[in-house]
Amino acid sequence: MNGIESLRDHDLSGALWRKSSYSNGGEHCVEIADLPGGGVAVRDSKDPDRPDLRYTTDEWNAFRSGVINGAL
Repeated sequence: MNGIESLRDHDLSGALWRKSSYSNGGEHCVEIADLPGGGVAVRDSKDPDRPDLRYTTDEWNAFRSGVINGAL
């Protein structure tokens, strides 16, 4: 099994989803949850029943770095 398949194997029904502190409690935000064993799940707070996106820790860190550094 490759890393991408194993990310989908996690049940997130009891996951602790969180929003950025910059969202100021807004309703239209991206939420993230840590995956057991590493990685991150991302979902749209407006539609939490829609399938989430999942990223490895390295992928998430690269994305975050791009946002923080203004590349994205």
